[in-house]
Amino acid sequence: MTDTSPKAGELRWRERYAEAERTGKIRDADFTTLSGVEVEPVYGPREGETVQDFERIGWPGEFPFTRGLHASGYRGRNWTVRQFAGFGNAEQTNKRFRDILAGGGGGLSVAFDMPTLMGRDSDDPRSLGEVGHCGVAIDSAADMDVLFRDIPLEQVTTSMTISGPAVPVFVMYLVAAERQGADLSKLDGTLQTDIYKEYIAQKEWLFEPEPHIRLIGDLMEYCVHQIPRYKPLSVSGYHIREAGTTAAQELAFTLADGFGYVELGLSRGLDIEKFAPGLSFFFDAHIDFFEEIAKFRAARRIWARWLRDVYGAKSAKAQQLRFHTQTAGVSLTAQQPDNNVVRTAIEALAAILGGTQSLHTNALDEVLALPSDRAAKIALRTQHVLAEETGVTNVVDPLGGSWYVEALTDKIEAEAEHIFDRIKDMARQAVPSGNHPIGEMTSGILRGIEDGWFTGESADSAFIYQQALEKGEKKQVGVNVHTSDDDEELEILRISHQVELDQREALGQRKRGRDEAEVRRRLSEMVAVARGSGNLVEPMLHAARAEATLGEICGVLKEEWGEYREPARF
Repeated sequence: MTDTSPKAGELRWRERYAEAERTGKIRDADFTTLSGVEVEPVYGPREGETVQDFERIGWPGEFPFTRGLHASGYRGRNWTVRQFAGFGNAEQTNKRFRDILAGGGGGLSVAFDMPTLMGRDSDDPRSLGEVGHCGVAIDSAADMDVLFRDIPLEQVTTSMTISGPAVPVFVMYLVAAERQGADLSKLDGTLQTDIYKEYIAQKEWLFEPEPHIRLIGDLMEYCVHQIPRYKPLSVSGYHIREAGTTAAQELAFTLADGFGYVELGLSRGLDIEKFAPGLSFFFDAHIDFFEEIAKFRAARRIWARWLRDVYGAKSAKAQQLRFHTQTAGVSLTAQQPDNNVVRTAIEALAAILGGTQSLHTNALDEVLALPSDRAAKIALRTQHVLAEETGVTNVVDPLGGSWYVEALTDKIEAEAEHIFDRIKDMARQAVPSGNHPIGEMTSGILRGIEDGWFTGESADSAFIYQQALEKGEKKQVGVNVHTSDDDEELEILRISHQVELDQREALGQRKRGRDEAEVRRRLSEMVAVARGSGNLVEPMLHAARAEATLGEICGVLKEEWGEYREPARF
C-alpha cells in the first residue's frame, strides 16, 4: 500500500521531478521572482507539520491529482494558448487562424456558424441570415480544405466546438488532412461531440439521444483503433455554466456526463486504459476567483477517484482529468466593455492556477459581436502577459494547502457528490431492475433530460443569481455599481450579407461539379449501415470524400432516425 504521509509523498514527487529534469522535460527558463528570489518548484507541509487528510491534497503528479497531473506543472510545459475563432467563410477564418499561429497561438479552436452547428447547409432556407455570423460556414470537405490551407494538420492540434453534427464534420476534417498528405494516425486534437450538454443546456441536437449516443460510440471506437492521439470527446461544462448553473452544478453535471461516456466505452468493449485518456473536458472560468480554482482542483480529484474505484481504471493516465478552459462569456457586459479585459484576465488566471491544459481568453467585444482583430489580439496578449510576466508558471499549484482553497475544494466536491446521488436516484426510477443498458449514470442522465431536471436546476440557479444582481446583493461594475452613461461606442465586426451569397454560390458550383451518382451511392451505403449495428465513421468518410454536404449527410440520417423535439414544460 502506498505511504500517504506528506514526507513519503514529497520523496516520490522529488523522484518524479528529478526524472523530468534528467529527460529534458523542464523548460529552460528563469524560475525566480521579479526581485530575483529563487523559488522552489513546489511547496508543502514543513518538516513535522501535521495536516489532516493530507492524502486528499497530495503532491503534483500523484493520485488523486488535486495539485495537478504532472510533477513539473508549468515548469515542464505551459498551457496551450488555444484561441477560439471562426467567422464568415472558410477563407476569412483561415486568415484569422494563420494570424493566431503567427502571433504565438499554440493551437486552433474552430467556431462554427449556426447552420453548421445544426447540421444544415448554407443554402437551406432555415439558414437564411445566419451564414457565417457566429462562426465559420462549413458545407463540405472542400470548405475544410480552405479552412486549413497552409496549416499542416499533422503538426497543429485542432479543437472543434461542435456536437450534434460532430461526426460528419470530423470526417470532413479527415478528408482535408488526407488531401494535405497527412498521416491520419498522427493527427492530434479534440472534437467536442458531447451531446448530453446539448440536451442539458445548449440545445443544438439533431436526433433523439440514442442515435447520438450510437454515433459517439462509433467515433470512440474509430479513434481508439485508427487515430489514438486524437481526443474524440470534450465533455463540456462551459455551456452548462453559461446556462446559469452554479460552479458545483457545472462540475457535477459535466463529470456525470463524463461518467456516462465512460460507461458507453465500456459497453462497446473498449479498454478503459486506452479510451479514457481520450476523454477531455471543457470548463468555464467564471469571475469568482477562488471558487473557480477550487472547482478545477475538485474536478481532478473526483474524476480520479471514480475512474479508479467505480470504473476500474488502473493507470494514472486513465485516471487523469485533462481540461481546456474558456473565460466566462456570460460575465462580459455591454456596459463599460473595456472592463471585460480585466474580467477576462482574472478568469484566465484562475484557470491557470487551477491547472488548465489549454486556454481561450474571450475578447472584450464578444458580448456584442464576434471579436474584432484588435479585441482578439488583446485577448491573445492577455495570456502572453500572464505566462511571461507574472511568475505564475514558476511553482506547481502555488495555492495548494491554503486553508480557504482546500476548504472550498472539499465543499464543492461534497456538493457534486450530492448531485451524483440525485442522478443515481433518477437511474433507479428509470430502470428499477438495475439492468442498465449502458450504465447507471447514463440511465440517470437520460431520465434527467427526459424529465427536464437538468434544465430546471439550471434555470432556478440563474433566477436566484439574477435576483441577487437586481437587489444589488451581487455587484457587476458598470451594471449595478459604478455606472455611467458616457461609454464610447465600440467598432464591432459585422459580417456582410455578401458572405452568405458567396457561400451559397460556391456550394451550388460544388454540387454541379461533383459526381452526383457517387454521392447518392455513398449516402445510401451509409444509411444501410445506420439500419444495422456497424460503425458509421467509415461510410460517412466515403460520403465526405465524394463531397456529400453536411446537410445531405445529416438529412438522410434524420429521415432514418427522426428528429428530436423537446417536450414543452411549464
